[in-house]
Amino acid sequence: MSNLLAARWQMAISLIFHIIFAVIGVALPLLMVIAEALWIRTKDPVYRILAQRWARGAAILFAVGAVSGTVLSFELGLLWPRFMEFAGGIIGPAFALEGFAFFTEAIFLGIFIYGWNKVRPITHWFAGVVVALSGAASAILVVLANAWMNTPQGFEIKDGQPINVDPIASLLTPAALSQTLHMTLAAYAATGLLVAGIHAMGLLRDRTNAFHRHALGIALALGGVAALLQPLSGDYSAKVVARTQPIKLAAMEGQFRSETRAPLRIGGVAYPEQQTTKYALEIPGLLSWLAYGRFDARVAGLNEVSVTDQPDVRIVHPAFQIMVACGSLMMLVVLWGGWIAWRTRRLPDRRVFLWALVLASPLGMIAIEAGWIVTEVGRQPWIIHQVMRTSEAVTPLKGIWISLIGVTVLYFALGVIVAKLLWYQFRASPTVEALKDPASLESDAHHH
Repeated sequence: MSNLLAARWQMAISLIFHIIFAVIGVALPLLMVIAEALWIRTKDPVYRILAQRWARGAAILFAVGAVSGTVLSFELGLLWPRFMEFAGGIIGPAFALEGFAFFTEAIFLGIFIYGWNKVRPITHWFAGVVVALSGAASAILVVLANAWMNTPQGFEIKDGQPINVDPIASLLTPAALSQTLHMTLAAYAATGLLVAGIHAMGLLRDRTNAFHRHALGIALALGGVAALLQPLSGDYSAKVVARTQPIKLAAMEGQFRSETRAPLRIGGVAYPEQQTTKYALEIPGLLSWLAYGRFDARVAGLNEVSVTDQPDVRIVHPAFQIMVACGSLMMLVVLWGGWIAWRTRRLPDRRVFLWALVLASPLGMIAIEAGWIVTEVGRQPWIIHQVMRTSEAVTPLKGIWISLIGVTVLYFALGVIVAKLLWYQFRASPTVEALKDPASLESDAHHH
């Protein structure tokens, strides 16, 4: 296995695992904040224990995310030393600010978990708000660094080295808003639907369980709003990609030749050897309109660059189709639930809808994984778009496949442990006695 291939596989596996920990860690604190706000308002003890359970879930994800994120930072230096030498002084401020947000989240998460009955309820709730905001800020700052890799700016190059670095410009790149907005909404939509699906499963076993009913209502509301907004952010992101990375858009859409009135392709299989995408449902002119606002707009094809400068359309196109399909199905499930709630004026709890939620619960995470494949593979062969090739950035060290095996085993073990811990935290409902006696909720929190 070549160094480049082994290094890319190691980063891919690390990101595949880390991103799941990260997005749940971003959204779960907001769920716990909403639950505590409802407890303060209604004094319903179910909301309090929900906030406690979700806080313990956030703590688990925070710890595992810290481990996996640290591994990723080491991998950047180990696998891509030339990239870090060139880009470290440019994207360094984003990672420094991310570290500040990380420690802020750690401090206030400790206050939230151990501060029950020790500080005023509103003060305790405010600590949770800080956790939710700093967690989101941490993720946004990391995505800003990736946006710079896609649309680099804020520096000049002299003798192969960056000079006159503008740290503000490096943070506020053309892709900054689109990527951070799309990723943040994705985190809330994916986590909300995932949690809703888990509690829908609980309601299928016990339709009267107040714990699962309250949890489902909060998770479905958060995930549903984000899922409905996500297509709008996706449309904006596609327009930014069309303007800044037209070859990536061509790979996403299976567009081999430049043309006006370019069709939008739904599905299809790309055949680079034949320079065509077969078996797709094509809607004439729609890609031109979606990308540039005109049906007669010209859309660049992969043929505008040499084969060595083209991303692998066989990976990017199906990944993009999977992302869009998962997002569309999530939106349909949410609209169905909203229609039921509007008709009945109550939580949508029909058995067929609960089963739909259970089946849809992993779609958000699948969409996020597919979306990151589009973002990263679609930028290839560049690690910094039009500035540095991935092959130029890789380490000359041999034996990368050994660390690849080690990292894969580490993340697989972490994934199994976290899945079991979170499954227990989310699915186990409190006892009837605990719901009737608020004092027992505190002992329940410490017991677990």
